[in-house]
Amino acid sequence: MIVLVNKFLLAKGFNGVSLWPFVILKNKSFKNNPVFLNHEKIHLKQQAEMILVFFYLWYGIEFVIRLLQYKNRFLAYRNISFEKEAYINELNMNYIRSRGFWSFLKYL
Repeated sequence: MIVLVNKFLLAKGFNGVSLWPFVILKNKSFKNNPVFLNHEKIHLKQQAEMILVFFYLWYGIEFVIRLLQYKNRFLAYRNISFEKEAYINELNMNYIRSRGFWSFLKYL
């Protein structure tokens, strides 16, 4: 994991994004937030196991489906299986070690 801080690369409302192998943060204070970093590490694991391109493709398609379902961008984002997995498990600092392959499928 390579952590970069750049407030100009992130859209309004986002504090960080994982683009394997980078985690880009809006503010350097997030470097000291273990829960936030654990959330982003879960995304890095998801991206690696899906060979990156399939992760981004699936993420985009699922976002569109959720947007049609909820008709709200925030609800669509929060209900993407990758995000549900990361948000639900971000407090568990051992989650990545015990996480099964393609565990995001449980959150579809």
